Amino acid sequence: MLRFPLWKTILTLSATLIAMLICAPSMIGPANRAKLAEVMPSWMPPNAIVLGLDLQGGAHLLYEVDRADVVKTMVQNLRDDLRRTLREEKVGVSGGIGMNARGVQARLADPNDVEKIRVKLAHLVPISATAPGSGLDISNEDGLLRLNITDVAIDNKVKRAVEQTIEVLNRRVNGLGTTEPNIQRQGDDRVLVEVPGLQDTNRLKEIVGTTAKLEFRLVADAGYNPADVDQLDQTEQLGKLPVEKQVMVVGEDLTDAQPGFDQRTGEPVVNFRFNIRGGQRFGEVTSANVGRPFAIVLDNKVISAPRILGPITGGSGQISGRFSVEQANNLAILLRAGALPAKLSIVEERTVGPGLGQDSIDAGKRAAYWAAGLVVFYMLITYGTFGVFANLALLIHISMIFAALVLLRATLTLPGIAGIVLTIGMAVDSNVLIYERIREEAHAGRSIISALDAGFNRAFATIVDSNVTMFVVAAILYFLGSGPVRGFAVSLALGILTTIITAVTMTRMMIALWYKYRRPTKLPI
Repeated sequence: MLRFPLWKTILTLSATLIAMLICAPSMIGPANRAKLAEVMPSWMPPNAIVLGLDLQGGAHLLYEVDRADVVKTMVQNLRDDLRRTLREEKVGVSGGIGMNARGVQARLADPNDVEKIRVKLAHLVPISATAPGSGLDISNEDGLLRLNITDVAIDNKVKRAVEQTIEVLNRRVNGLGTTEPNIQRQGDDRVLVEVPGLQDTNRLKEIVGTTAKLEFRLVADAGYNPADVDQLDQTEQLGKLPVEKQVMVVGEDLTDAQPGFDQRTGEPVVNFRFNIRGGQRFGEVTSANVGRPFAIVLDNKVISAPRILGPITGGSGQISGRFSVEQANNLAILLRAGALPAKLSIVEERTVGPGLGQDSIDAGKRAAYWAAGLVVFYMLITYGTFGVFANLALLIHISMIFAALVLLRATLTLPGIAGIVLTIGMAVDSNVLIYERIREEAHAGRSIISALDAGFNRAFATIVDSNVTMFVVAAILYFLGSGPVRGFAVSLALGILTTIITAVTMTRMMIALWYKYRRPTKLPI
């Protein structure tokens, strides 16, 4: 029989009311939204729907990972690893270790030592973290050892650099306080960065465009060997500073970095803290080099070179460099986010204005209004009173989609609006299946209550089957697609879930209440 318990009615109406309350802030301006925040309960903040770049404008930057910089870093690491291997195996060289564009070379004092270290050399540059094999071409010509990095190893390194870059940029851009940035791979060596609502591309480039490579190195003593020292620029004063090439502590060991103010001078500084490994290494270096200047190097520039006055074993420290408050805040964001694995260059830069977004919004609104209007008109003409119930369920259906977008903090894009318009037709289609089944049962001679009950029960399986099929398609679009395709998939999936609720539960509740209080003698369809 067509029954709808009181508890289920209360639950359905409560869910409808909550959905409309969640959607309400999106229908008003920012000023009214702030007033609404004062009266809304704390567990239900007045969040609005997040609009995508195509709707509210924003910054669009396309970056390319510098392949030459990746190769240069690989060669430098190979040189250091070769020097360490030769030292561990007590293999002598004459003339030092030379570098070229793709690798290193060294003349061994004893040519027969190559076989002694060949196995270790093969593991200096793996093809990738998961693939077995060596990424080096090793040759020996009368004791002249040559190690060249293969193209496969370089390609895999660039691929990993892009993946790491995406992770770092996500943390950096989120540190700006922006909502729903879109950061994704483009091709083999490019990264797309889209930040909706951000019109200041210079601010974005300051955060994204630097490598923020932080290193802690000792300043070279007098009488240093030029081959073991880098001459680096200083930010605090003119001239070069000789800094040892060996990196004592790397920025990747930082766990936190926050802007602050020096208690003695009141100048903006950055306070940092290391992880266990970095803290131990920092403590060892400062304990063994008391009295020596310790250079803090950011992007191959010495921003500060304080003298080590005593062992620093607490795992924390401070960076000072005559920063402004904004510079200290930006540096803290960069350090918290981590270092980029390679340099980035801007390939394309665009600022999408809000005017374009408004045109998209207006076009989407017109499409939604026309679609909804025609559907409402058709249901009223075809099904009468039951058409009114279907239209009310459709209104609740749209409200629940928007409420889900708000709760999930999902970005609404123009393709997303298209997905919502599509689900309007799908939601009504479920009502059509139910109503037509009720007609068939009534024409077969069933009573009103029996026809209504059979219509809902027998159409339910068909509705679930069709919606599950569409949900699978939406899931495939989401996991295999990107950008606008994902936006369409999200709105489509949410529309499918709410369709089952509104087309079956909501409509059944309204028809049950209608039958209970009207006690009709014939069906209005």
